Amino acid sequence: MAERDLLVDAYLQHLKVERGLGKKTLEAYAADLSGLLTFMDEESLELSEMDPPALSGWLLMLSARGLSARSQARHLSAVRGLFKWLLLEKEVKADPTELIDGPKILQKLPNVLDREEVGRLLSMPDRAAPRGRRDAAMLHTMYAAGLRVTELCTLPTGDVNLESGFLQVLGKGDKRRVVPLGAVARKRIEAWLPDRAEMAKPNAKALFVSTRGKGMTRQSFWKIIKKYAAAAGIQKNVTPHELRHSFATHLLLGGADLRAVQTMLGHADIGTTQVYTHVTGDHLGRMHEKYHPRG
Repeated sequence: MAERDLLVDAYLQHLKVERGLGKKTLEAYAADLSGLLTFMDEESLELSEMDPPALSGWLLMLSARGLSARSQARHLSAVRGLFKWLLLEKEVKADPTELIDGPKILQKLPNVLDREEVGRLLSMPDRAAPRGRRDAAMLHTMYAAGLRVTELCTLPTGDVNLESGFLQVLGKGDKRRVVPLGAVARKRIEAWLPDRAEMAKPNAKALFVSTRGKGMTRQSFWKIIKKYAAAAGIQKNVTPHELRHSFATHLLLGGADLRAVQTMLGHADIGTTQVYTHVTGDHLGRMHEKYHPRG
C-alpha cells in the first residue's frame, strides 16, 4: 500500500477514534478522499506534493465528472480536514487548501409543511386499528421531537420516558441527546404500547415494529408517510425529512431559540440549523408584505 493510502487510513482512524464519527459518516469521508487518491495516482503525485494548482486540477476533474457544486464542496471539505490533520502530524509542510476557494453553492432551502398541512397529515391514520395507532404514534413522535428517520425507526422502547416526557436519542456519530416529546405524542405512544406488546417479537427493542414483529425500516416509514400525505390531499413532496424540517421551522416561527433548536435536531454545527432562519425569514417577509400598511 502506498504511503498516501496509509496516511488517509490513519486519518480515517483518527476520525473514528478521536472524533467519534459514525460508520456511515466515515464511509462518506472515505469515498470522498478516494477520489483525491485516484487523481493523485493519475497525476503521479504524493500528498506532500499537493499544492493549490494541483488541488484546482482535482476540482476541475470533479466538475468534468458532472458533480454538482454542493458535491464538490463536500469533497473539498473532506480534503481540507485531511490536510489540517496532516499539517498537525507534520506529514506536510503547508496546508494547500487554505488558498482554495470552494465552489459557489446556491443554498437550497428545505421544503416545509405549514401547520395546517401537518395537522391534516397527523390526523390521517385510523386510530381504531393497531396499525393506525402505530402510524399515528410514529408521525406524532417524528414531528414532536424532530427526529431523523433512522432515529425514529431504531428508537428503543427503553429510551422513551413517558413519565418525564423526554426521549433519549442516539444520533449521528453515536452522540446522545435528550429531546422533549410533548403531550399529544405521549398519548399516541401510550395508545400504541398495548398493540406493540402483542405484535413485537421477544427480542425486538425498537418502539415501533412491523406486523412481523420486527423494527420498522426506513423504507416502510417512507411509504407510510407518502400514503397519508396523499390521503390528506397535500400536493407537496412529503418525506420524513420534510416533517423534520417542519418541526424546526415551526419552532423558530414560534420564537424558539436557535441554539435550542440546534440541540433538539442534533446538529453539530449551528450553521446547519441556520438554514431554517432563511425559511422563517421568507415567511415573515410575506406576512409583512401582506399585513403591513406600507408593506
